[in-house]
Amino acid sequence: MIRFKQLVIAAVVGTSALLGSAAALAQSSIVIASTTSTEQSGLFGHLLPEFKKATGIDVKVVALGTGQAIDMARRGDADVLFVHDKVAEEKFVADGFAARRQEVMYNDFVLIGPKADPAGTKGRDIVAALKKLATANAPFISRGDKSGTHAAELRFWKMTDTDANKGSGYKECGCGMGPALNIAASAAQGAYVLADRGTWLNFKNRADLTVLVEGDQRLFNQYGVMLVSAAKHPQVKTAEGQKFVDWVTGPAGQATIASYKIGGEQLFFPNAK
Repeated sequence: MIRFKQLVIAAVVGTSALLGSAAALAQSSIVIASTTSTEQSGLFGHLLPEFKKATGIDVKVVALGTGQAIDMARRGDADVLFVHDKVAEEKFVADGFAARRQEVMYNDFVLIGPKADPAGTKGRDIVAALKKLATANAPFISRGDKSGTHAAELRFWKMTDTDANKGSGYKECGCGMGPALNIAASAAQGAYVLADRGTWLNFKNRADLTVLVEGDQRLFNQYGVMLVSAAKHPQVKTAEGQKFVDWVTGPAGQATIASYKIGGEQLFFPNAK
């Protein structure tokens, strides 16, 4: 009888331990502050199920402009930061909000506009194209949201001699990449807009828009990933966040990024070191 009771107790304890482990696994989750391009391109929908399959960790993505995503991570409201503005990312690290920044993947920016291209921008020179847009007072939709794409656009404008006068057609929407493309597509004659290629390839409402400027080396678009510092914010889930960083920059994550394609075209190119 005593032996039977011992077996029952052992079984109950063992079952409780298993249930406890399963519950802990199910509750294991992290928050990633990221740019809208990784979300609206569909990359996370492709990437995160594979990460969960490998680790059991759930991920909640908060997709914002890169500037807003960095601010969110600075406040300690995210465990991991995954964005594309190298200068701002390096400052984030220098200010002690992350121990290091790791490169993870890249693609490129493209200038989108109406197929007729009334401003004559088509080619491989983004600076020359912007000069033509300013001179023609052509409709141009700027993100205007301190995102990585907006930061890149402002860098390109500074390379022109028209930065102070971008033309009467220049408008800031203060919105994400998808909405900016929708505004450009719905404009009467179509408007111009700088976009990341990933979101463009996943964009369905193209109307009369097409890629007009690509191939300029200055259009290179690098993404970085950082674990938010627990020294700054003790609530950060360091172990789980580090697992994501290690996975996405490791062989399995890099292969998953490379395998994401739309219409046979690869959207992002892994380059973690």
